[in-house]
Amino acid sequence: MEAGKAAPPAGAEGEEEEDDFGYRLFPDRNKKPQSFLYRSLFTFHNRCQVMLRITLDTNPYAQLLLAAMKQSGCTVFNDRHFSCENCDGCVSGGFDSATSQIVLCQNNIRHQSHMNRVVTHELIHAFDHCRAHVDWFKNVKHLACSEIRAANLSGDCTLMNEIARFKFGLKGHHQTCVRDRAIRSILAVRKVSRETAEKAVDEVFDACFNDLEPFGRIPHSKADAKRAYKDFLNRDRYNANL
Repeated sequence: MEAGKAAPPAGAEGEEEEDDFGYRLFPDRNKKPQSFLYRSLFTFHNRCQVMLRITLDTNPYAQLLLAAMKQSGCTVFNDRHFSCENCDGCVSGGFDSATSQIVLCQNNIRHQSHMNRVVTHELIHAFDHCRAHVDWFKNVKHLACSEIRAANLSGDCTLMNEIARFKFGLKGHHQTCVRDRAIRSILAVRKVSRETAEKAVDEVFDACFNDLEPFGRIPHSKADAKRAYKDFLNRDRYNANL
């Protein structure tokens, strides 16, 4: 998750503050829904809704994940499973496992390509939640695994995104980016030490980095994602004819 919310409690003994599982970053989670008229007055919300619809209708990363979730019995509905809200800090989105809802930070997502990445990242968490018994709240390794997969498969670590962050590397840079972003996401939502986050990521890294479902490959570009989506649809049709 991009500093998301489905963050399991992991460790950090002796903490004086009670862990809130990252919900402090999403203050709108506990508020009563506002009326349509109230929400329509705020361009952040309207812009978020428009960009979300464009992502769901046109982005191959998101389209593949939506198809895979539907096939797994977890159909995603726009009005039910996405919520545009104001968030604290610099978080862009989160997956609320308690409600199976993706939170999109309307005050922090400013352009379409960012929305595409956030939706894809959070849909990977939702997909993991659908297909596996993820213990978000008690097993930091489960969180680490999903964060590794999200960073690896969502486009977070594409060459262009890394160049935009002024980060350059040679062989193995993609893996380094995935590891760093997974650790950063855990630290953003969990009150654990960096040592705890790094240990969790390192212990599951190889297995989770090589788990490429439902893409079947690492989609390094939108063209890669389109091919993966086409392959997924063809695989589905082939299996239906068996």
